[in-house]
Amino acid sequence: MKNVLIVPILGMITLAATRLPAQQRFTDAQLLRGLPSDITAPLPQVVGWLDDSRLLINSRPHPDSPQRKMILDCKSGKEMPATDEMKAPQAEAPVRSVYVSEDDLFVRDGSAPSVRLTKTAGREQNPVLSPDTRYVAFTRGNDLYTIDLESKQEQRLTTDGSDLILNGWASWIYYEEILGRASRYRSFWWSPDSRHIAFMRMDDHRVPMFPLYNESGVHGFLENTRYPKPGDPNPEVRVGVVTPRGGTIVWADFDEKADQYFGMPYWRPDGQALWIQWMNRGQDTLRIYAMDLTNGSKKEVYLEHQNTWIDLDDQGGRLQFLASGKGFILQSDQDGWDNLYLHGMDGALQSRITNDRFWSTSIQHVDETKKRVWFTARRENSARTDYYVASFDGKLMQRLTFGEYTHRVQPSPGASYFVTTYSNAGEPDRLAVADAKGKIVRELGGGRGASFDKYLMARTEIVRVPSEDGSYQLPVRITWPLDYDPSKKYPLMINIYGGPNAGTVRDGWQLNGTQQWWAKEGLIQVAMDHRASGHFGKNGINYMHRSLGQWELKDWITIVKWLHTKGADPARVGIAGFSYGGYMTCMALTAGAGYFTHGLAGGSVTDWQLYDTHYTERFMDTPAENPEGYKQGSVMTHTGKYKGLLRIYHGTMDDNVHMQNSMQLVKKLQETRKHFEFMVYPGGRHGWPGAQMAHSTNENNMFIYRNLLKKEMPAEFMR
Repeated sequence: MKNVLIVPILGMITLAATRLPAQQRFTDAQLLRGLPSDITAPLPQVVGWLDDSRLLINSRPHPDSPQRKMILDCKSGKEMPATDEMKAPQAEAPVRSVYVSEDDLFVRDGSAPSVRLTKTAGREQNPVLSPDTRYVAFTRGNDLYTIDLESKQEQRLTTDGSDLILNGWASWIYYEEILGRASRYRSFWWSPDSRHIAFMRMDDHRVPMFPLYNESGVHGFLENTRYPKPGDPNPEVRVGVVTPRGGTIVWADFDEKADQYFGMPYWRPDGQALWIQWMNRGQDTLRIYAMDLTNGSKKEVYLEHQNTWIDLDDQGGRLQFLASGKGFILQSDQDGWDNLYLHGMDGALQSRITNDRFWSTSIQHVDETKKRVWFTARRENSARTDYYVASFDGKLMQRLTFGEYTHRVQPSPGASYFVTTYSNAGEPDRLAVADAKGKIVRELGGGRGASFDKYLMARTEIVRVPSEDGSYQLPVRITWPLDYDPSKKYPLMINIYGGPNAGTVRDGWQLNGTQQWWAKEGLIQVAMDHRASGHFGKNGINYMHRSLGQWELKDWITIVKWLHTKGADPARVGIAGFSYGGYMTCMALTAGAGYFTHGLAGGSVTDWQLYDTHYTERFMDTPAENPEGYKQGSVMTHTGKYKGLLRIYHGTMDDNVHMQNSMQLVKKLQETRKHFEFMVYPGGRHGWPGAQMAHSTNENNMFIYRNLLKKEMPAEFMR
């Protein structure tokens, strides 16, 4: 399940707190229409690296000065004006691009007029140029096609596409949970040498249909979606390889009838083999196979098993081939943390590169000559990101970033230098360049503006609260009321998401008038993370195996109890979330009703039997395998404990979390004669734009005013 933020009820924002006698309060107009622009100062814009030691930036000596292009020579630490030839990349051959307009395909070479490639009744989708730009591949009517852009000759590569047979186009479960929304349903991939296309063929015949009702017009209509729910059959999938000129498809040697998943494949850098991620239905065993392009035979190059589950890579980040073709670096959380391993091309483990409590690891650069890898990760503080370098043999590991900040880095092409934008809860973004040892070469700018100290801003801090069993220090981000007095009682508003490895507490600078408005009104604003949120590695996340909804609530109740000691009013504890956050809001007002009094639940799962196979079974297994886990994880099981006030809202055509979830909860609350609020958004998906979004924001804000602040919402706060 992906988190979709549609109603910005509270901006969880980190602010400085410097209370000087001369400080003034923001006016309502400033909070609603935009804070003074000179509270923070704009940083120089990093255009990019010219080479391994020269950085091109746009800078302003003063806020009112015109922008100018400058080159920072990192070796000397000096800036100099960019010469004309460096103000823009050198002229290159015209860039070829392809795009869809009016459901047909067009190609453009540089600034030349576009050329129409298709004029068909069908719709061309997901056009992708081959790496050598000679061909474009695309889908139409669930078949895969190419066009030779020199001859303009179209070639149909598959011929059995239909509503139920999808070639190069993903079934819903693969789009949402495996390949990711960024795929836009595309399930084909060019080889690096442009000689082959790998694709998935999906058969939806056995996948159950779920109807979505649209109220439009006189009679309305149904939109039918093939959507597998826990225990249901999944699509049957084959992986094939074909040349852009067509001909015989070579199918990978798998049984398409098996209960299995295939992840995003990896092309070997030379294009001579396709590496395929395979996972069993239980999602606890991952195998990577190298496929022979001539006959489809496969050879296992990697095997991993975990007692809980393994996340199936959807962005290509698990494995990175070495440029020499002599091996690959693998990222795995098999030891409970996100570490890096060096393997040979035969799959044999050569060395362990990292062995520490890393999380959210992301490789930034690899140097085979120096046998080093540079990466970002969370380690020093789980709410912050840092930049590190490690040797292939694991003997060297060094943090390169500095201070108690979250860093966003851009290494130079050879990693001799890096530019970092860094901040924390109390300090706006700063920009600096450092060398390969982490020594600052040049500070390029700071984010404190001319009026930063002029205004009184709400204090935000990140604290750690011990879990009930003493095993974890749970991270909490709090923005206190503007005139906070710990001896007084204040309403509490919590924004959450809550899913496995989906933490929201981060230590970085943000500033927003809406959040300052709520602080002015006396609201304690909180984001909080549980033990399975990713702050404590896979070991922490594993607590959620077969028990969604249980540990989140246990840890959050511990945090709420602590907040009671800091001025939070036990009679006014609000919680809000969407998607998984909606689920946890419903759980809080039922299973946790002794601690949470008011809830805003949008697009909520209410019973895990109603969500999809891949996401749900990853954590819960099937209903037949884990009936008690499904029972305890269902909101309906706990409605007898419901008290307070829950506001439920949902889009009627939500194709991700079906409105069926909210409707079943509504019926259960009606049957037990409970009072609640309910709002639907006709035609809304897993989120809704425009006027409906404004309506939803207003209604939710009104709910906070009436129930937590105990007054009517000011008219000027209406969107």
